[in-house]
Amino acid sequence: MPAHDLRLWQHAHDFGTEAQRSAERRTRWVVSLTFLTMLVELAAGWLTGSMALMADAWHMASHVGALGLAAFAYRFSRQHAGDSRFTFGTGKVTALAGYTSALLLVAVAFWMVWESARRLFQPVPIHYAEAMVVATLGLAVNLASAWLLDHDHDHHHHDDDDDHHDHHHEHVDHNLRAAYLHVLADALTSVLAIVALGGGLLYGWSFLDPLMGLVGAALVSRWAWGLARDSAAVLLDAEDHGRTAAEVRRLIEALPDHEVADLHLWRVGPASRACILSLVTHTPFTAEHYRRLLAGVEGLDHLTVEINECRDERCQVEGGQCASGRVQ
Repeated sequence: MPAHDLRLWQHAHDFGTEAQRSAERRTRWVVSLTFLTMLVELAAGWLTGSMALMADAWHMASHVGALGLAAFAYRFSRQHAGDSRFTFGTGKVTALAGYTSALLLVAVAFWMVWESARRLFQPVPIHYAEAMVVATLGLAVNLASAWLLDHDHDHHHHDDDDDHHDHHHEHVDHNLRAAYLHVLADALTSVLAIVALGGGLLYGWSFLDPLMGLVGAALVSRWAWGLARDSAAVLLDAEDHGRTAAEVRRLIEALPDHEVADLHLWRVGPASRACILSLVTHTPFTAEHYRRLLAGVEGLDHLTVEINECRDERCQVEGGQCASGRVQ
């Protein structure tokens, strides 16, 4: 039997995209910016004795950790893309990081609820002028970070309603979304703090500070739930691939005497899917013919085709098997 160069039929399992590499670079910039701001606030808090500055600095440190996790996930995914231990590549590493970040966001929300409730019943003196400076600085840094993470993407516009998943979540990078939500949570905290501090400074409404904390916790919890739900669906291969599945079936069953017997689709990267297709026909083509036919399906980057040749004239697909039971 003549030797064949198997490399002609083999392919890499690196499903990373240029968008991911861009996201990795921008995430590193945001980590650096947030870390430097944290150091400035720590130094200023130490020199001035301001607990407001110190508290905000340590709060920002938690987001440095979360954003650092996002940057690490991109790096790990890229460096291990060719590792054979990852059967379908490292595309789900970023989804795992997104899910972990969702849990961290939940922890942040719980902390906000606890601290706000405590301050409702045990009010503490607030140094409005210092706190306003801190909140304004934090807002500026977070707006800059949000622009870095999202200046050429629209992922944060994706609706979290169930009936929008199939279309709006086609190419969501859950790791980038998680980093963006951490920045957004910090920006929201700063905005609510400015509103509360303004009310306290002008009208003496000290209750606004903990009240805005509870409002912020509710919004952060909602974002965390959406992120956890969507990233968990990727990790568990529980996404709805209805549009892609319908397109695959349409193309295959448009061929004369062809039926799709079984079809499996799952995510292997933010913009990549794997597919196992089982079809039944009396007149099979080569596997390469079906690959060329489905080459134009968006996001279908890893295709395995199983061809079942039916020998019976009455052969029709019923529940994935020929009615006659004779499939070769």
